[in-house]
Amino acid sequence: MSSTLYVVAYDIPSNKRRTKVHKVLCGFGQWTQYSLFEAFLDDKELVLLQSKLEKLLNAKTDSVRFYPLCAACVKQVETVGSPPPQEPKTYVV
Repeated sequence: MSSTLYVVAYDIPSNKRRTKVHKVLCGFGQWTQYSLFEAFLDDKELVLLQSKLEKLLNAKTDSVRFYPLCAACVKQVETVGSPPPQEPKTYVV
């Protein structure tokens, strides 16, 4: 199953909920900026992540956005100050 790079940005005013969202996102991707993650997700992982986040969010005040990047777009990502996003390698022993 192929994965897509998603830029996940969030705006959550509650410190408690923001910390919980941050912890969930840490299980799926790489924290790259204050309220921004990069995550390589397949379709199943995306649905699972969105489901977990939905349980934590206040729909009136919180926002989490998923921006998919196509393979061609990933190759064009320019980064200043840190390495560009890389899909994690899985090793089976």
